[in-house]
Amino acid sequence: MEEEVTGRKSLIRIISGSAIIASMCCLPSVVLVMFGLASVSSAAALSNNLYWGENGYAWFRPMMLTLAAAFVLIGLVIHFRSRGICTLDQAKQARRKIVNTSLLVITISYVSYLLLNYVILTEIGILLDLPWEESRESYMFWK
Repeated sequence: MEEEVTGRKSLIRIISGSAIIASMCCLPSVVLVMFGLASVSSAAALSNNLYWGENGYAWFRPMMLTLAAAFVLIGLVIHFRSRGICTLDQAKQARRKIVNTSLLVITISYVSYLLLNYVILTEIGILLDLPWEESRESYMFWK
């Protein structure tokens, strides 16, 4: 039972960590405005630079998405190795468990990223007067 709880905690860390890494284009702007470390206009400029790749930052968002994917993959390897699946023969024997867990973690990580970046951070940003109204309209299908 204790091993199952530890396994769940490691998977939750993988999922939440990857969602936060992938959302680094918008999260800094919200945090800076929330704590009063930046004005709304400078935070909006920062998020435009990081999200849209303006002013030479075209590399930032793809790199964060790549890092998030690498975080998930490395986390899954560490998770399965801590469960005693270290060799290819052991992986072949636990193939179904590996595939199911990996698909579940990848799916939940992606959905968590979408919720964090496009719903939660957008709504918090709008509450903080960041100019993100048009991005809200893109996911509100019940107008």
